[in-house]
Amino acid sequence: MKEIRSRENRIYKECQKLAQKKYRDREGKYLIEGFNLMQEVPRQDLCYMILREDTLGEGLPDGEKYVMDGKLFDRLAQTETSQGVIAVVRKRQYTVGELGAITTENSNFVVLDRLQDPGNIGTIIRTAEGAGYAAVVAVKGTADIFSPKTIRAAAGSVFRIPIVHVEDGRELRELADSLGKKLVVTSLNTDTLYFDADLSCATALVIGNEGGGVSDELIQLADVRVRIPMEGSLESLNAAVAAGILMYEAQRRNFLCEV
Repeated sequence: MKEIRSRENRIYKECQKLAQKKYRDREGKYLIEGFNLMQEVPRQDLCYMILREDTLGEGLPDGEKYVMDGKLFDRLAQTETSQGVIAVVRKRQYTVGELGAITTENSNFVVLDRLQDPGNIGTIIRTAEGAGYAAVVAVKGTADIFSPKTIRAAAGSVFRIPIVHVEDGRELRELADSLGKKLVVTSLNTDTLYFDADLSCATALVIGNEGGGVSDELIQLADVRVRIPMEGSLESLNAAVAAGILMYEAQRRNFLCEV
């Protein structure tokens, strides 16, 4: 394995840049950290791995590897207790046409409407996979799905579930129509409770911004508006919690149909 001991090294410089969203967008690459994620990333998407000089590389997948000076590595590490291994990974980019080819007419999508918290975004992506959702759609204004914090929160799901970006509500509406999905939003101004609506299939479920909820534009464009009943003085739940409740409603209904 080649050694990296200078801040002028091209690999070190590339990793430094990939800590910033604008470079991740431009280069179509991002960083992951830790042995578990390294085992889950598809081999064709793995560009190369970097080991801290005091880290053993046992158990890592085959591929291009470098050993980096400890002080340099620590400047790149995104976690307080790093496992001593970082990798550069290619983004998987999906178009609307590709999404239609790899999903079915009954598939459900989850839509991120300008969410900002990396933990929420990653948790929703992870939950979407667990709930059998087929894709994640991010509306412009949503925080970077490929940031290190989001990647860690998604715990490998980002490698397996297609992610598509749309510019605005109109483009989302066109996507939903082209793939035969009903657009479902949460709203306080509806009497329809989520368990009274059929969210089992062919749904594009919109999860709104943590502070402002679903945008007025998407509320107007929606086919179905639902709310989650709450006791006490609460008006809303954490975005990831609400998303989990709503996405697993599909699993509940499908299970009931099978028994």
